[in-house]
Amino acid sequence: MKEITKSFKYVDYLWDDKKAAEFGDNQVDLFLYRSNILGADLRITNYGGGNTSCRTIEKDPLTNEDVEVMWIKGSGGDIGTLNRSGIAGIYTKRLRDLKNVYGGLEDEDRMVGLFNHCIFDLDSKAPSIDTPLHGLLPFAHIDHLHPDALIAVAAAKDSEKVTKEIWGDTMGWVPWQRPGFDLGLQIEKCLADNPGIRGIVLGSHGLFTWGDTSFECYMNSLEVIEMASEFIEKKIKEKGSVFGGQKIESLPKEERLDKAAQIMPLLRGLCSSENRMIGHFSDTDVVMEYINSNDLERLAPMGTSCPDHFLRTKIQPLVLDLDKNEDLTDTDAVLKKLEPAFEAYRKEYADYYNTCKKANSPAMRDANPVIIIYPGVGMFSFAKNKQTTRVANEFYINAINVMRGAEAITEYTSLPRQEAFDIEYWLLEEAKLQRMPKEQPLSRKVAFVTGAGGGIGKAIADKLAAEGANVVLTDINEDSLKEAHATYKRDVSTYAICDVTSTESIASAYKKACVEFGGVDIIVHSAGLAISKPLEDTTDKDWNILQNILVKGQFDLAKQSAVIMRKQGLGGNYISIASKNGLVAGPNNVAYGTAKAAQQHMVRLLAAELAKDKIRVNTVNPDGVIVGSKIWEGAWAEGRAKANGITVDELPAFYAKRNLLNEIITPDDIANGVFTLVGILDKSTGNIINVDGGMANAFVR
Repeated sequence: MKEITKSFKYVDYLWDDKKAAEFGDNQVDLFLYRSNILGADLRITNYGGGNTSCRTIEKDPLTNEDVEVMWIKGSGGDIGTLNRSGIAGIYTKRLRDLKNVYGGLEDEDRMVGLFNHCIFDLDSKAPSIDTPLHGLLPFAHIDHLHPDALIAVAAAKDSEKVTKEIWGDTMGWVPWQRPGFDLGLQIEKCLADNPGIRGIVLGSHGLFTWGDTSFECYMNSLEVIEMASEFIEKKIKEKGSVFGGQKIESLPKEERLDKAAQIMPLLRGLCSSENRMIGHFSDTDVVMEYINSNDLERLAPMGTSCPDHFLRTKIQPLVLDLDKNEDLTDTDAVLKKLEPAFEAYRKEYADYYNTCKKANSPAMRDANPVIIIYPGVGMFSFAKNKQTTRVANEFYINAINVMRGAEAITEYTSLPRQEAFDIEYWLLEEAKLQRMPKEQPLSRKVAFVTGAGGGIGKAIADKLAAEGANVVLTDINEDSLKEAHATYKRDVSTYAICDVTSTESIASAYKKACVEFGGVDIIVHSAGLAISKPLEDTTDKDWNILQNILVKGQFDLAKQSAVIMRKQGLGGNYISIASKNGLVAGPNNVAYGTAKAAQQHMVRLLAAELAKDKIRVNTVNPDGVIVGSKIWEGAWAEGRAKANGITVDELPAFYAKRNLLNEIITPDDIANGVFTLVGILDKSTGNIINVDGGMANAFVR
C-alpha cells in the first residue's frame, strides 16, 4: 500500500484525522471540512475563489427512489468559510439532461436559469455558474481551485506543453473559455479523451482535481499543486532572478508606513470621485519585489489573467509616477502630479468599455482604479468596504505570484481585453451585483472615536459600526482597547493607543487610521474625565488636566483631522461629547463646567471655519449617564452625590427624577445622538443635541 505523504513545502497539509472522524460517513460534512481547510491556505485559493463538490445517494421525496445528488458551493460563496447554508443540492441526472436542451454558446445565460429546475434540496443556495463543470464529471468528490502555481502554468505561454512537461499524461488541459455549460462539456470531453487522468488544467483559469473520497480528493489537489510549485521554483533558480531583477530599492519599513499614511487620504479622495471608498495597504516582500522590479512597467499594463482576479482588481492597476522620496507635505503639488494620472486611467478604462461593449452590456461602472502601485513604498487598494478592498489586495498578490511563476516557466500571458470585458460585464455578474443588499447609512465611512475602551466611547463605536462604519478605537488603556476591538468581526475595526493631551500620540493614531482604512470621515471626541470639587479645593492640577483632555485634546484632534479631511475632499463630521454642565451653572463644578463650556463654543467656532470644506461640527450634551459610564466610577460619583446630599447608590434614580421625562440616560442614548448627527442630519452644523431626558435649565434657547 502506498504510504501517504503528509509533508508539503508549498502548501499546508491541514487534514486532521481526529477531526474528520467526528463526521463519520457523512460525506457532505466531510466535503465542507475539506473545503474549509483548502480555503484556509491563500496559496490554494483566495476569498470567494474556486468551488468544491461531492455526491451522495438520497431518497427522492416524490418517488422514494434512490437518486444521486451533487452538493456544491453556492453562487458567491467562499470555500474557506463554507457551511451547510451556503451549498446547493442538485439532481445530478437532471443537470446532465440539460445537454438535451443546450443551444450552444449563445444559450449560456438561459442555462443558468435552468439550474433551478435541477434543485433537490429546497434550502439550496443559488447554484454556482460552475455547477455544470462539476456535474458533467463522474467523480464523487471534485475540487476546482485557483492556486497561484496552477494559474501560473495556465497563464504561461505554451501552457499545454508546460502541463505535459510537469505531469506527463496524468493531467488534461482545456484552453481558456468563459465558465458556463459549454466549458463543462469541454471538461467532460477532455476526460473522455484522456481516461485515467487525475485532473485538468484550465487555460488562464485554474485547476480541476478529484477523488473517490474527500480525503483522496484533498490529497490529489495538494500533490498536483505541490508538483507545479516545485517546477516553478526550479525554473526560478535556473533563471537566477524574477521580474527582470530589482530596479529601485524599497524605503525602510517605517518610512513606507509614513508615506502611506500621508498619501492615502489623497488617493482615497481621487478614487472616490464617483463613490466614497475604503483603503488598504500592503508592503509585503512579495509586493515589494514586484513593484520595485524592472518588469513592472511591462507586466502591470498586461492585466491579470484569472477571472476571479480581475473581477475584484479591475483589469490593470494604476502605477504612480512618483519618486519614493517625493515630498508629500505639499498637498497641492502632489495633487498636480496625481490628478493627470487618474484622469488618464479613467479615460483608458472608458475606452476599454466603449471598445468592448455590446448592445446589451450593463452601463459602465466606476472607472477609478482599484489597485494603485507606488514603487518603493507599497500597494494600495480602494473599494466599497474593508473586506472588499482587502480581498482585492490579496487577489492582486495572487496575480503577482502568477506573473512570477509564468515568467519563470516561459512568459506570462493575459486574457484578451474582449474576453476580460465579457467576464467583467457579464449579465449574470451584473445580476449578482444587483442582488447585493442595500448599503447601510454609514457604509464607506471611517469613524475615529476617542475614549473607546469602554463606557460612552465604546457605545458610540458600537452604534457607528452597526450602521456600517469602520471604527478606529482609541484610548490610553491598551488592555481596554484590545478587549473592545475583539468584540468586532474582521474588517470592521482597528485600534490605537491615544493620549489626547499629546500632539504626537494623536498623530500616531491618525496615521493608523489612514494606513488601515485610507483616512477618516467622522471624529468623535468622547475621551474625558470629571472632577467635582468646591472652588477652594480645586487645584491647578485639576484645572490643567481637564483643560488638556477636554479642550486642548479637542482642539488638537480637530486640527489634525481637518488636514486629513481636506486631503480627501469628501467633507466630514466632528462630534464633541460635551455635557449639560457646559450650559448650566452648578456648585462644586468650576473646572469641569468651564472646560465643557469651552468645548461647546469651540464647536461653534470650528463649524464656522470648516463649513467651506463641508466638514460639519456638532455637539452631543449628555447628562446623568451613570449606568455604564466610566466617569461615574469613583470620586466623581462620590462628589456629585455629596453635592446633591444623597448616596452614590441613589444617583441613577436621582438623575432620572430630575429630568422632564424621568428617564435614566445610558451610553446607548448618547450613541444614538451621535448617529443622528452623522447619519441623518446631514445639513446641520454648529448645533447642540441634548441627550438628558429634558433639562429645562439646559435648553439651548
